[in-house]
Amino acid sequence: MNDGRFIEVPYRMLPEETLDALLEAFVTRQGYDTTDTGDGMHGWVGQLRRQLERSDLIIAHDLQTETTEVMTLSQWRAFGRDLADDEEG
Repeated sequence: MNDGRFIEVPYRMLPEETLDALLEAFVTRQGYDTTDTGDGMHGWVGQLRRQLERSDLIIAHDLQTETTEVMTLSQWRAFGRDLADDEEG
């Protein structure tokens, strides 16, 4: 992931609305049950913000596709391995 294609975006640099939208997309993509928190989507967004603060999640921007995603560290690492395999093949 050090080929310059991906950059990690510090969550503090994003406007609140943008960060909320990214976190809501992550909740939806992961298939979280929004009734689990008692606060619906807002509850999950709050939990994910705390995970960003602890560096359990990252925000990555793909310069090639111009997309930005929230990922767990394990997703980020797996994505890097998959990308390296694709580039070798």
